[in-house]
Amino acid sequence: MSGPHTETDNFPNLQAQLNEEIVDMSREMTGTVVKRSLSARASRWLWLLATAFSLFVLAAASLAAFIQFVPLPVASIPQSTTILDSEGNVLAALQGGVNRRTVALRQISPWLIKATIATEDRRFYEHAGLDVRGLLRAAAVDVRHLSKEQGASTLTQQLARNLYLSHERTWNRKLKEAWYAAKLEQSFSKDEILEMYLNQIYYGHGAYGAEAASLLYFGKHASELNLAESAMLAGIPKGPRYYSPHLHYEQAKARQATVLQTMQETRYISPALASKTKREEVVIQPLPKDKGQLAPYFVDYVRKLTAQYLGTDEKLLSEGGLQIVTTLDSRVQKAAEAAIGRQLPENGELQAALVSIDPATGYIKAMVGGRNYGQNQFNRVFATTRQPGSSFKPILYAAALGEKTVTAATRFRSEPTQFYYDDYRKVYRPSNFNDRYFNGEIGLRQAIRSSDNIYAVNTIMQVGPEEVIRMARRLGITSRLNAVPSLALGTFPVSPFEMASAYSAFAGGGSRTEPVAILRIADRNGRILYSAKPRREQVMSPALAYVLSDLMRSVFDTGGTAHRVAHLLNRPVAAKSGTTPSDAWFVGYTTELATSVWVGYDRGRTITQSEAHRAAPIFAEFMEKALSNVAPHPFLPPEGVVQTYVDSSTGLLATADCPEHRVLEPFLAGTEPTESCAPAGSVRMEEEKGPSRWWKKLRIWWKN
Repeated sequence: MSGPHTETDNFPNLQAQLNEEIVDMSREMTGTVVKRSLSARASRWLWLLATAFSLFVLAAASLAAFIQFVPLPVASIPQSTTILDSEGNVLAALQGGVNRRTVALRQISPWLIKATIATEDRRFYEHAGLDVRGLLRAAAVDVRHLSKEQGASTLTQQLARNLYLSHERTWNRKLKEAWYAAKLEQSFSKDEILEMYLNQIYYGHGAYGAEAASLLYFGKHASELNLAESAMLAGIPKGPRYYSPHLHYEQAKARQATVLQTMQETRYISPALASKTKREEVVIQPLPKDKGQLAPYFVDYVRKLTAQYLGTDEKLLSEGGLQIVTTLDSRVQKAAEAAIGRQLPENGELQAALVSIDPATGYIKAMVGGRNYGQNQFNRVFATTRQPGSSFKPILYAAALGEKTVTAATRFRSEPTQFYYDDYRKVYRPSNFNDRYFNGEIGLRQAIRSSDNIYAVNTIMQVGPEEVIRMARRLGITSRLNAVPSLALGTFPVSPFEMASAYSAFAGGGSRTEPVAILRIADRNGRILYSAKPRREQVMSPALAYVLSDLMRSVFDTGGTAHRVAHLLNRPVAAKSGTTPSDAWFVGYTTELATSVWVGYDRGRTITQSEAHRAAPIFAEFMEKALSNVAPHPFLPPEGVVQTYVDSSTGLLATADCPEHRVLEPFLAGTEPTESCAPAGSVRMEEEKGPSRWWKKLRIWWKN
């Protein structure tokens, strides 16, 4: 018989039920935890992706802003500085190894533009500076070779590299190149980029840009190139030396064929036109020889002045694209170089210098600094180590005439003479060339004609050496001059340039304009940086300049120091020679040109008499050739000049009673002689008491 159930009897059942509930709860809890864990992981990944995307967007925005607002670095594009003569002809291009001429895109042949795009960057008008497909291909090649082997730069990238970067193959350079290319695309149109590229690319032999290369290789402008020439030119940048038609014509032709093939593939030309063009012969101009040979000494002088005027360095001068217009006349310069070339012996060491100045303007028309610039670049025109000798005497006589110390009628004895100076504490004993003296009185004209040294020293003792120095300074001579009697004979060195400048005042009627070599300087944009404003000064009266010029013309008379070249001159010329043991000078002028010529050896070696005689023929030949298209002009007496007949044997006014030595002489008004040569009765008495007339003539002839 069963008894009643108790709570103890139900405990196992309760425990089993509880265990089941616990298991169910545990399962539920486990599932929840797993779900929560999966959800957390998903959230983390989503957060990371969102952050990465945000950073990417921020980086892209920053890069875009950087490209937008950060400017490109300053590009320095070297461009030739051109030196022009007074007519606009090119004397030289200061290149620093660079020959560049910038032109607009419209001034470049369409054939060259198409050939360049087909060869260098077929997708130029499609990409934004970077060709992604090309970059990926280049990267794959680089990874495969574990080095920087592949270029794949677009035309814009090449321009960026040429403008702002070096050509080293590094990832850093490539990144910068990509950024600069993007910036260029943002800043300029495609045509502007193409124009810059075609003016920047290197085509070999120092030629940068299509224009310079076209002139170098084909002798024509870039706008005039035909298809064959354009294809050949477009192929050169890949290897400027290897594909140079000057050095390797066959290789240049092979490269041209490749370019024509790419033009065919890009449908710029038909297969028939490509085939026909490949067969065409391209005429190549020979490389220029003796480039810049005309007036090389003058070009050096202009370079120096330009740097001085602009305060610039050599790089800007050579590569700044300046245009320098000078005063040089190429025709006159050629005459100067030819005269020196003909008169100097070949293969010798004898040197010469010549400089010629327009007295009306101060313009330097010709300059030759030596016989051969290629062998020696020293410009002897500016050498201040040479004594001018007797060519200095006109400066002495200008001072004396101006001070009215001497006139054309003043007479001194020509004989060995001692001159005391410095309060008689010093003595000076000059001599004439070869000890030739007249041993009697001579006038100023005769002294200039025969270059009498005794007369010159007598003159400086009268006027004073200090006054001579003051005159020299007014005439533009800056070299050191000492106030001693020997100054009269040109014993203190001056340059041929100083002498030409001084004589230009005589030729200019007493007005001296400081010498000018450069008329103006403009930058590459045409902005005027310098314009000549030469200072002009009346350093002596026109009357004094005329009197001196008239007296100096006598050197070409019979017995004069320049009578040997008188037949070479077909116009009025005033001049003076000068000779020292190591120097020969001839300085003179017409109303149009003042010219200084020096001949000698660089080391002061003694010159022979025949060598000394070369200076005057150089002067005469040059002046006639330089002025061949100019009618002769006489020296016309201005106001303040009195011309009167003088008895050359006494320096007194000539009368009918003393007609034998009657000479027309010029005087500054108020300095002409007033006393006649002799009263008529006195002359007849002397004739009765003295020797016969024919004997007097013989004596005078012998003295002269």
